[in-house]
Amino acid sequence: MSFPDYRPRRLRKNENFRRMIRETDLSVDDLVCPLFVTHGSGVKNPISSMPGNFQMSIDNLVEEVKKIKGMGIPAIMLFGIPETKDEEGSGAWDENGIIQQAVREIKDEVADIIVITDVCFCEYTSHGHCGVLNGSEVDNDATLELLARTALSHVRAGSDMVAPSGMMDGQVLAIRDTLDEAGFGDFPIMAYSAKYASCFYGPFRDAAEGAPQFGDRRSYQMDPPNSREAIREIALDIEEGADIIIVKPALPYLDIIRMARDEFDLPIAAYNVSGEFAMIKAADKLGWLDGKKAMMESLVSIKRAGADIIITYFAQEAAELLK
Repeated sequence: MSFPDYRPRRLRKNENFRRMIRETDLSVDDLVCPLFVTHGSGVKNPISSMPGNFQMSIDNLVEEVKKIKGMGIPAIMLFGIPETKDEEGSGAWDENGIIQQAVREIKDEVADIIVITDVCFCEYTSHGHCGVLNGSEVDNDATLELLARTALSHVRAGSDMVAPSGMMDGQVLAIRDTLDEAGFGDFPIMAYSAKYASCFYGPFRDAAEGAPQFGDRRSYQMDPPNSREAIREIALDIEEGADIIIVKPALPYLDIIRMARDEFDLPIAAYNVSGEFAMIKAADKLGWLDGKKAMMESLVSIKRAGADIIITYFAQEAAELLK
Protein backbone atom coordinates (compact mmCIF):
# COMPACT_ATOMS: atom_id res chain seq x y z
CA MET A 1 0.00 0.00 0.00
CA SER A 2 1.70 3.20 -1.12
CA PHE A 3 1.08 6.68 -2.50
CA PRO A 4 -1.09 7.66 -4.32
CA ASP A 5 -3.47 4.86 -3.24
CA TYR A 6 -2.74 5.34 0.45
CA ARG A 7 -2.87 8.89 1.75
CA PRO A 8 -2.50 9.11 5.55
CA ARG A 9 -3.58 12.76 5.50
CA ARG A 10 -7.16 11.66 4.73
CA LEU A 11 -7.63 10.81 8.40
CA ARG A 12 -5.92 13.93 9.73
CA LYS A 13 -7.97 16.59 8.02
CA ASN A 14 -10.16 17.57 10.98
CA GLU A 15 -10.31 17.09 14.73
CA ASN A 16 -13.11 14.51 14.68
CA PHE A 17 -11.13 12.23 12.36
CA ARG A 18 -8.07 12.65 14.56
CA ARG A 19 -10.10 11.81 17.67
CA MET A 20 -11.53 8.68 16.07
CA ILE A 21 -8.15 7.13 15.29
CA ARG A 22 -6.13 8.46 18.24
CA GLU A 23 -3.95 5.65 19.58
CA THR A 24 -3.03 7.06 23.00
CA ASP A 25 -5.64 8.39 25.39
CA LEU A 26 -4.35 10.54 28.25
CA SER A 27 -6.84 10.75 31.12
CA VAL A 28 -7.05 12.44 34.50
CA ASP A 29 -7.25 8.88 35.85
CA ASP A 30 -3.56 8.45 34.91
CA LEU A 31 -2.32 11.26 37.17
CA VAL A 32 -0.74 11.36 40.62
CA CYS A 33 -0.07 14.76 42.21
CA PRO A 34 3.05 15.10 44.42
CA LEU A 35 2.77 17.42 47.44
CA PHE A 36 5.19 18.76 50.07
CA VAL A 37 4.12 19.03 53.70
CA THR A 38 5.89 20.87 56.51
CA HIS A 39 5.23 21.81 60.12
CA GLY A 40 3.40 24.89 61.30
CA SER A 41 0.06 26.52 60.58
CA GLY A 42 -0.99 28.69 57.67
CA VAL A 43 2.24 27.89 55.83
CA LYS A 44 2.26 28.00 52.02
CA ASN A 45 5.82 28.69 50.94
CA PRO A 46 6.28 29.05 47.16
CA ILE A 47 8.98 26.86 45.63
CA SER A 48 10.81 29.26 43.32
CA SER A 49 12.17 26.60 40.97
CA MET A 50 8.77 24.89 40.70
CA PRO A 51 6.17 27.60 39.97
CA GLY A 52 2.73 26.77 41.36
CA ASN A 53 4.11 24.29 43.92
CA PHE A 54 4.42 24.96 47.64
CA GLN A 55 5.67 23.69 50.95
CA MET A 56 2.41 23.54 52.90
CA SER A 57 1.47 23.08 56.52
CA ILE A 58 -1.11 20.39 57.17
CA ASP A 59 -4.08 22.76 57.30
CA ASN A 60 -3.30 24.12 53.83
CA LEU A 61 -2.37 20.67 52.58
CA VAL A 62 -5.80 19.31 53.47
CA GLU A 63 -7.49 22.11 51.54
CA GLU A 64 -5.24 21.40 48.55
CA VAL A 65 -6.11 17.72 48.66
CA LYS A 66 -9.83 18.60 48.67
CA LYS A 67 -9.26 20.69 45.55
CA ILE A 68 -7.27 17.89 43.87
CA LYS A 69 -10.00 15.37 44.61
CA GLY A 70 -12.58 17.76 43.15
CA MET A 71 -10.61 17.81 39.91
CA GLY A 72 -10.95 14.04 39.59
CA ILE A 73 -7.28 13.23 40.24
CA PRO A 74 -7.31 9.83 41.96
CA ALA A 75 -4.11 10.01 44.03
CA ILE A 76 -1.53 12.20 45.73
CA MET A 77 2.05 11.41 46.75
CA LEU A 78 3.34 12.97 49.98
CA PHE A 79 6.86 14.18 50.79
CA GLY A 80 7.57 15.41 54.30
CA ILE A 81 9.88 18.15 55.58
CA PRO A 82 10.64 17.53 59.27
CA GLU A 83 11.37 20.12 61.94
CA THR A 84 14.67 18.48 62.87
CA LYS A 85 17.08 16.04 61.25
CA ASP A 86 19.60 13.56 62.62
CA GLU A 87 22.15 11.04 61.39
CA GLU A 88 19.62 8.18 61.12
CA GLY A 89 16.64 10.17 59.91
CA SER A 90 14.54 9.07 62.88
CA GLY A 91 11.80 11.56 62.05
CA ALA A 92 10.85 9.34 59.14
CA TRP A 93 9.34 6.63 61.37
CA ASP A 94 8.18 8.84 64.25
CA GLU A 95 4.51 8.08 64.93
CA ASN A 96 3.98 11.83 65.26
CA GLY A 97 6.20 12.72 62.33
CA ILE A 98 5.10 15.15 59.66
CA ILE A 99 3.96 12.48 57.18
CA GLN A 100 2.14 10.46 59.81
CA GLN A 101 0.27 13.55 61.04
CA ALA A 102 -0.54 14.64 57.50
CA VAL A 103 -1.90 11.25 56.49
CA ARG A 104 -4.18 11.08 59.52
CA GLU A 105 -5.55 14.57 58.86
CA ILE A 106 -6.15 13.87 55.17
CA LYS A 107 -7.93 10.62 55.95
CA ASP A 108 -10.11 12.39 58.52
CA GLU A 109 -11.02 15.26 56.17
CA VAL A 110 -11.00 13.90 52.62
CA ALA A 111 -12.77 10.73 51.57
CA ASP A 112 -11.93 8.52 48.64
CA ILE A 113 -8.54 9.70 47.46
CA ILE A 114 -5.45 7.49 47.38
CA VAL A 115 -2.63 8.68 49.62
CA ILE A 116 0.78 7.39 48.55
CA THR A 117 3.70 8.09 50.88
CA ASP A 118 7.32 8.30 49.82
CA VAL A 119 9.59 6.11 51.95
CA CYS A 120 13.13 7.48 52.01
CA PHE A 121 15.51 9.30 54.36
CA CYS A 122 17.05 12.09 52.28
CA GLU A 123 14.63 14.67 53.76
CA TYR A 124 15.19 13.39 57.30
CA THR A 125 18.94 12.81 57.61
CA SER A 126 21.32 15.59 58.58
CA HIS A 127 23.69 14.45 55.83
CA GLY A 128 21.00 14.28 53.12
CA HIS A 129 21.71 10.74 52.00
CA CYS A 130 19.07 8.04 51.60
CA GLY A 131 20.19 5.76 54.42
CA VAL A 132 22.39 5.15 57.44
CA LEU A 133 26.05 6.00 56.93
CA ASN A 134 29.02 3.76 57.60
CA GLY A 135 31.82 6.27 57.28
CA SER A 136 31.06 8.13 54.08
CA GLU A 137 29.10 5.28 52.47
CA VAL A 138 25.41 4.42 52.82
CA ASP A 139 25.07 1.11 54.65
CA ASN A 140 22.51 -0.76 52.56
CA ASP A 141 21.54 -3.54 55.00
CA ALA A 142 21.43 -1.32 58.08
CA THR A 143 19.05 0.95 56.18
CA LEU A 144 16.57 -1.81 55.29
CA GLU A 145 15.21 -2.23 58.81
CA LEU A 146 14.63 1.52 59.11
CA LEU A 147 12.89 1.68 55.72
CA ALA A 148 10.58 -1.13 56.81
CA ARG A 149 9.89 0.60 60.13
CA THR A 150 9.06 3.83 58.29
CA ALA A 151 6.73 2.10 55.84
CA LEU A 152 4.89 0.39 58.68
CA SER A 153 4.40 3.70 60.49
CA HIS A 154 2.93 5.21 57.31
CA VAL A 155 0.48 2.35 56.86
CA ARG A 156 -0.57 2.50 60.51
CA ALA A 157 -1.24 6.23 60.06
CA GLY A 158 -3.56 5.48 57.13
CA SER A 159 -1.43 5.57 53.98
CA ASP A 160 -2.99 3.62 51.10
CA MET A 161 0.30 2.74 49.43
CA VAL A 162 4.00 3.12 50.26
CA ALA A 163 6.64 4.06 47.70
CA PRO A 164 10.24 3.23 48.69
CA SER A 165 12.59 5.48 46.72
CA GLY A 166 16.02 5.00 48.31
CA MET A 167 17.27 2.40 45.80
CA MET A 168 18.57 0.14 48.56
CA ASP A 169 19.01 -3.47 47.46
CA GLY A 170 16.30 -5.59 49.09
CA GLN A 171 14.12 -2.66 50.20
CA VAL A 172 10.91 -4.04 48.71
CA LEU A 173 11.36 -7.45 50.37
CA ALA A 174 12.13 -5.86 53.74
CA ILE A 175 8.99 -3.72 53.57
CA ARG A 176 6.80 -6.51 52.21
CA ASP A 177 7.86 -8.92 54.98
CA THR A 178 7.33 -6.28 57.68
CA LEU A 179 3.88 -5.29 56.43
CA ASP A 180 2.82 -8.92 56.06
CA GLU A 181 4.00 -9.82 59.57
CA ALA A 182 2.11 -6.83 61.00
CA GLY A 183 -1.14 -7.91 59.34
CA PHE A 184 -0.99 -5.49 56.41
CA GLY A 185 -0.57 -8.05 53.65
CA ASP A 186 -3.20 -6.31 51.50
CA PHE A 187 -1.31 -2.98 51.35
CA PRO A 188 0.41 -2.36 48.01
CA ILE A 189 3.98 -1.24 47.36
CA MET A 190 4.82 1.16 44.53
CA ALA A 191 8.55 0.63 44.08
CA TYR A 192 11.01 3.11 42.62
CA SER A 193 12.62 0.27 40.71
CA ALA A 194 14.56 2.12 38.00
CA LYS A 195 15.59 5.40 39.60
CA TYR A 196 18.49 7.03 37.83
CA ALA A 197 21.19 9.30 39.28
CA SER A 198 19.81 12.24 37.35
CA CYS A 199 20.51 15.98 37.24
CA PHE A 200 16.78 16.52 36.76
CA TYR A 201 16.06 16.25 40.52
CA GLY A 202 17.53 19.68 41.38
CA PRO A 203 14.29 21.63 42.01
CA PHE A 204 12.88 18.75 44.08
CA ARG A 205 15.90 18.87 46.37
CA ASP A 206 15.16 22.54 46.99
CA ALA A 207 11.51 21.76 47.67
CA ALA A 208 12.15 18.83 50.01
CA GLU A 209 15.29 20.32 51.55
CA GLY A 210 17.04 17.01 50.95
CA ALA A 211 20.22 17.70 48.97
CA PRO A 212 23.21 15.57 50.05
CA GLN A 213 25.66 17.49 52.23
CA PHE A 214 28.62 15.73 50.62
CA GLY A 215 29.21 13.56 47.58
CA ASP A 216 26.30 12.37 45.45
CA ARG A 217 23.94 9.40 45.11
CA ARG A 218 25.58 7.61 42.19
CA SER A 219 26.64 4.67 44.36
CA TYR A 220 22.99 3.65 44.88
CA GLN A 221 20.95 5.29 42.11
CA MET A 222 21.29 3.92 38.59
CA ASP A 223 23.88 5.04 36.04
CA PRO A 224 22.09 6.93 33.20
CA PRO A 225 23.83 5.07 30.33
CA ASN A 226 22.44 1.70 31.49
CA SER A 227 19.22 0.18 30.19
CA ARG A 228 19.49 -3.60 30.62
CA GLU A 229 20.31 -3.03 34.28
CA ALA A 230 16.92 -1.35 34.69
CA ILE A 231 15.19 -4.54 33.61
CA ARG A 232 17.18 -6.51 36.20
CA GLU A 233 16.29 -3.98 38.91
CA ILE A 234 12.61 -4.13 38.02
CA ALA A 235 12.61 -7.94 37.95
CA LEU A 236 14.16 -8.03 41.41
CA ASP A 237 11.52 -5.69 42.85
CA ILE A 238 8.71 -7.73 41.31
CA GLU A 239 10.17 -10.91 42.82
CA GLU A 240 10.34 -9.15 46.20
CA GLY A 241 6.66 -8.19 46.11
CA ALA A 242 6.25 -4.85 44.31
CA ASP A 243 2.73 -4.20 43.00
CA ILE A 244 3.59 -1.19 40.82
CA ILE A 245 7.02 -0.20 39.53
CA ILE A 246 8.33 3.32 38.86
CA VAL A 247 10.74 4.57 36.21
CA LYS A 248 12.28 7.91 37.24
CA PRO A 249 12.82 10.39 35.54
CA ALA A 250 10.36 10.02 32.67
CA LEU A 251 11.20 12.07 29.58
CA PRO A 252 14.93 11.23 29.31
CA TYR A 253 14.05 7.57 29.98
CA LEU A 254 11.12 6.90 27.66
CA ASP A 255 13.10 3.99 26.21
CA ILE A 256 13.26 2.41 29.68
CA ILE A 257 9.49 2.81 30.11
CA ARG A 258 8.95 1.08 26.76
CA MET A 259 11.40 -1.72 27.61
CA ALA A 260 9.64 -2.27 30.93
CA ARG A 261 6.21 -2.26 29.27
CA ASP A 262 7.34 -4.89 26.76
CA GLU A 263 8.96 -7.06 29.44
CA PHE A 264 6.57 -6.92 32.41
CA ASP A 265 2.83 -7.15 32.95
CA LEU A 266 2.62 -5.07 36.15
CA PRO A 267 1.33 -1.50 36.19
CA ILE A 268 4.11 0.95 35.36
CA ALA A 269 4.37 4.45 36.81
CA ALA A 270 6.64 7.13 35.39
CA TYR A 271 7.79 10.08 37.49
CA ASN A 272 7.74 13.28 35.43
CA VAL A 273 10.26 14.90 37.75
CA SER A 274 10.85 18.45 38.95
CA GLY A 275 13.54 19.30 36.40
CA GLU A 276 11.30 18.25 33.52
CA PHE A 277 8.55 20.43 34.97
CA ALA A 278 10.89 23.38 35.56
CA MET A 279 12.30 23.34 32.01
CA ILE A 280 8.87 23.71 30.47
CA LYS A 281 7.85 26.38 32.95
CA ALA A 282 11.02 28.37 32.29
CA ALA A 283 10.69 28.11 28.51
CA ASP A 284 7.06 29.17 28.73
CA LYS A 285 7.95 32.19 30.89
CA LEU A 286 10.58 33.24 28.34
CA GLY A 287 8.15 32.81 25.47
CA TRP A 288 10.22 30.05 23.87
CA LEU A 289 7.47 27.41 24.13
CA ASP A 290 3.73 27.25 24.57
CA GLY A 291 3.79 25.82 28.08
CA LYS A 292 0.40 24.14 28.02
CA LYS A 293 1.04 22.46 24.67
CA ALA A 294 4.51 21.36 25.76
CA MET A 295 3.05 19.96 28.98
CA MET A 296 0.38 17.92 27.22
CA GLU A 297 2.75 16.67 24.51
CA SER A 298 5.20 15.55 27.18
CA LEU A 299 2.55 13.73 29.22
CA VAL A 300 1.15 12.03 26.11
CA SER A 301 4.66 10.87 25.19
CA ILE A 302 5.06 9.26 28.62
CA LYS A 303 1.72 7.48 28.27
CA ARG A 304 2.54 6.45 24.69
CA ALA A 305 5.85 4.96 25.85
CA GLY A 306 3.87 2.58 28.06
CA ALA A 307 3.23 4.21 31.44
CA ASP A 308 -0.08 3.44 33.12
CA ILE A 309 0.42 6.09 35.83
CA ILE A 310 2.14 9.48 35.60
CA ILE A 311 3.40 11.16 38.76
CA THR A 312 3.65 14.80 37.75
CA TYR A 313 3.74 18.35 39.11
CA PHE A 314 1.57 19.21 36.11
CA ALA A 315 -1.27 17.06 37.50
CA GLN A 316 -3.64 19.90 38.36
CA GLU A 317 -2.95 21.93 35.20
CA ALA A 318 -3.35 18.86 33.03
CA ALA A 319 -6.55 17.84 34.80
CA GLU A 320 -8.07 21.24 33.94
CA LEU A 321 -7.39 20.62 30.24
CA LEU A 322 -8.58 17.01 30.35
CA LYS A 323 -12.07 17.81 31.70
